Amino acid sequence: MCLLSAGPTLLREGQDPGLNGNGLALPRLYLGVDGGQSSTTALIADDTGAVLGRGCGGPCNHVTGAEAVEKFNRVLGGCLEEACAQAGLDTKTVRFEAACLGFSGGAEDKRALAELLIASEHYAITHDAEIALMGATAGEPGIIVIAGTGSMAFGRNANGETARAGGWGYIYGDEGGAFDIVRQALRAALRADEGWGPTTSLLRMLLQATGAQSANALLHRFYAPEYPRSRVASFAPLVNEAARSGDQLAKQILHRAGVQLSELVRGVYGKLFTAAERVPVAAVGGAFLSAILRTTLEEEVMKDIGCAVIEPRWSPAAGAVLQALRLGGSDNLPHGMSLGRK
Repeated sequence: MCLLSAGPTLLREGQDPGLNGNGLALPRLYLGVDGGQSSTTALIADDTGAVLGRGCGGPCNHVTGAEAVEKFNRVLGGCLEEACAQAGLDTKTVRFEAACLGFSGGAEDKRALAELLIASEHYAITHDAEIALMGATAGEPGIIVIAGTGSMAFGRNANGETARAGGWGYIYGDEGGAFDIVRQALRAALRADEGWGPTTSLLRMLLQATGAQSANALLHRFYAPEYPRSRVASFAPLVNEAARSGDQLAKQILHRAGVQLSELVRGVYGKLFTAAERVPVAAVGGAFLSAILRTTLEEEVMKDIGCAVIEPRWSPAAGAVLQALRLGGSDNLPHGMSLGRK
């Protein structure tokens, strides 16, 4: 299985897959994959939890249509190949004891494709919030609140029970996420332009950032295919900039976003924990770069449920490796190569 003498070796014809060429047991290997909206990361660990290899690539969260399936296979296969190369493994022969893959946008439509690409004794194919929580709390009970382009909260208690709140998509939900923040900013800008809302610097800043000549042109630009949700969401830092410059509407938008995210946390907490339990609440996503939003979340969560908001301990990919280790019967924690928060 391995190209290096220090690790597993390539299997010979007729060789027992559990033994190397000298009849000795091969190390058990574990794979963790974080398949997000913007990037994919794969980590390979051994039975001790030591991370042996890492591979990175673009997004692989959509599989609708032949082109999307081809991209999924290319990205996931490329990440696996890169991680195997670092670990000294051959992708053609490597077989994992357990593989955990977490995908943005759900897992069911990706399960069959992933199992064709990856040989493993055991599989856990799930959504990205589950592995993000696993990494954020190093496998301990707790809650994660995610505010990237969209938003949701997810939790697990000591009994292994889980609950989620939000994540309904940009039409019916995603409160507090970057897209919703920009949507609220655009609404404020349009109201100001039409004379039925307070004056705000958000109109000027959005026009400058997009090159639109008017509020109406800006609105139609955001409806165009050239401005998908991720691109619209990328203007969220402008709202934070306006708030720091004293724009009261921008401050209100960010404060409200923090309150809405705290409500998601409260919903999950009420389903999983007793009022006396104090569990970590990890905050993940670019929206939390706003000090106003994050401070509001921290204050509201402490007021509502008495829990502290923390920085994630590890990345979602490390959480996936940890889940793979547990699935394979290992109690060890990932260590070694960088297990950073991103």
